Amino acid sequence: MTASAIIFKFDNMSVQYISDTKGQVTAVQVPIKEWEMIKSKYPDVDNIDTSIPEWHKEIIDERLEALKRNPDMILPIETLFDELDN
Repeated sequence: MTASAIIFKFDNMSVQYISDTKGQVTAVQVPIKEWEMIKSKYPDVDNIDTSIPEWHKEIIDERLEALKRNPDMILPIETLFDELDN
């Protein structure tokens, strides 16, 4: 199996998921134009600490399991952006 990329569009934004030869997603690419837009909207995005505490990971795992059990909870990304703007 070869490494691959999957491209998704979120409200005119192309997001590319890169996976390794085992099919595991290893990176996400956002076009530079969209990245600059994100940075202008959220100036501290470059200063986000990349280390995630273990208790955060546990919460994320719990939420992902809840989404697997009830996929109707998933909302469009635009809804998230609207909430963040308010």
